[in-house]
Amino acid sequence: MGQALYRKYRSKSFDEIVGQEHITGTLAHAIEKQHVSHAYLFTGPRGVGKTSVARILAHQLNGVPYVGEDSHLDIIEIDAASTGGVDEVRELREKVYIAPASGKYKVYIIDEVHMMSTAAFNALLKTLEEPPAHAIFILATTEAHKLPATIISRTQRYNFRPIPSAQVVKHLRDIATREKINITDDALALIAEHSEGSFRDSISMLDQASSLHKKIDRSELEILLGIPPAAATAKLITDLQAHNAHNLVSNLTALRNDGYQAAAIAKQLSQVLRTTLLDNQSIGNRQQILTLLGNLIDVPGSHNPDQLLELILLGVALDIPAGETESDLKNVTQDPVPKIATKNTPVQPPISPPQEGNQSKSANKTSKPTKATIKEVQDENHNFMVDEEQWQAALEILKQQYNTLYGIMKLGRVEFLPGKVVFTFGYAFHQKRANDAKNRDIVASVLKQVTTQPVVIECLYEKNALPPLETANDLSGASDDPNMTISSLDTISNIFGGGELLES
Repeated sequence: MGQALYRKYRSKSFDEIVGQEHITGTLAHAIEKQHVSHAYLFTGPRGVGKTSVARILAHQLNGVPYVGEDSHLDIIEIDAASTGGVDEVRELREKVYIAPASGKYKVYIIDEVHMMSTAAFNALLKTLEEPPAHAIFILATTEAHKLPATIISRTQRYNFRPIPSAQVVKHLRDIATREKINITDDALALIAEHSEGSFRDSISMLDQASSLHKKIDRSELEILLGIPPAAATAKLITDLQAHNAHNLVSNLTALRNDGYQAAAIAKQLSQVLRTTLLDNQSIGNRQQILTLLGNLIDVPGSHNPDQLLELILLGVALDIPAGETESDLKNVTQDPVPKIATKNTPVQPPISPPQEGNQSKSANKTSKPTKATIKEVQDENHNFMVDEEQWQAALEILKQQYNTLYGIMKLGRVEFLPGKVVFTFGYAFHQKRANDAKNRDIVASVLKQVTTQPVVIECLYEKNALPPLETANDLSGASDDPNMTISSLDTISNIFGGGELLES
C-alpha cells in the first residue's frame, strides 16, 4: 500500500515549514538561546502545520533527529478527542514526574486539546502551574476559544495563519514535479482555492487527482472533487438576476442529479459572489448579495441542505424581502389553501404571518401580553368569549397553513375567558414555542379571522398539565397501532420539530 502524499511530504525541520516563518523563526531562536518555556499553545486552522511544528520542536528540544513516523520514548503524543478524560489526565500527572528515559525533556504533545472535559482541564491546571523541570507541554487546537483562560495564561501562545494561495500552488507544483503528476496551473489554483489555506487538505486533493491517468485540467478536477462547474454556477447567478424561479429550480435539480451536494453548490456560489463584491462588479443589489452570503453559510449545517438552499435562492429569485421566513417562502411556492369557516362566520382573505417591521417594540421585547393589553381587549369585547367550535375551526386553519404550530397548540389545555384564550402546557419547550411573540400573533390572527373579534393569547406552563383528551388519545393510539397512518406520523413529527421550521 502506497504512502499518502501528505504524510510523505510532512515537514521534518523548521526550514521546511511553509507560511509560518513568524513562528518557526521565533522557536528556533528560543532554542538557540535556551529560552525554553514549560508550555506552548499552538492555535490556528486545520492543516497549517501545528502538529508538524510541535513534533519538530519536541525533537529539537531533545536533540534527536525527526525522521518521520518514528517514536521516541520521551515524546508522548495524546489525542484529546479520544483520550481527554479526567482519568487519562490523572494518569499523566502521575507519570510526568518520572525522569526522561534518554532525552533532556519529557515532551507531551496534546492535540485537539479543546476536546478535554472541564474536569480534565482542572486536573491538568495544577501540573501546568508547577511542572517538573524536565516536563514540557505543547497544546494544539483549532478552537482556542473553548480553552479555559486559566490554561491559556499558563502557556506561550503561537497563532498559525492560513497559507496564502500563491504559496500553496508553489508547494503543490513542487510535489507534482517530484511525483510526475501531469496537472495544469489552473487546476492547482482550484485546489489552493478550495483548501482554504490548509496544506494538508490541498496535498490530499492533489493525491486524489493523481489517480487520473491523463493530464489533469480544471474541468476534470471539478468533476473529481465534486465542485460545481463554473458555467453551472454562472447559470444560477443569471437566474437570480433575472428573478427566474422556474429556471433556478431546474438548474438546481440538474446539479443535484449530477451528484453535486448542496453544501458544495452553496460554497461555490459564495466564492463567486464574494469575488464580485470585492471586485466591485455590479450583479445586483449589494445589500441583497450580503444577505444571501450570510444565509448560504447555514446550508452545510442544515438537516436538509437541499431544501434550505432552494428556499434561500427562491427568496432572492422571487424578490422576497430579507425579513421573510422560510415558512413564508414555502407559502409563496404553493397554491393558496382554502379557509374553513364556521356557521355565520364570513370567509376572510388569506392571512399572512405578521411582519417583523409591523410589530411594536414591546412585542419584540417580551413574550407575554401585558396586563394593559389584556384589559384593553377585554374592555373592548366586554363579555365576548371564543367557543369550542370556533377554536376547532381555528385549529383547522393552523393545520393547513402552520402545521408545526398546529401540533404544538393541540398539546395545550385550553381555557376560554372574556377577551382571551389561555393555553396551559405540560412541557416548558412547548410553552416557550407557543409563547413566542410571532407565534402568538399568528394564533390571534387566525382566531380573529374566525370570530371577527380581537383575542388575547396567553401561554402558561404547568408541570402536571395534561393535553386535551382527544390529543392524548391520538398520540397513545398511534403508538399501539402497527399500521400507523402517514397522517399520524406527520402529527408526531410536527410536534417534535420534523415539519417545516417554526418561527422563533
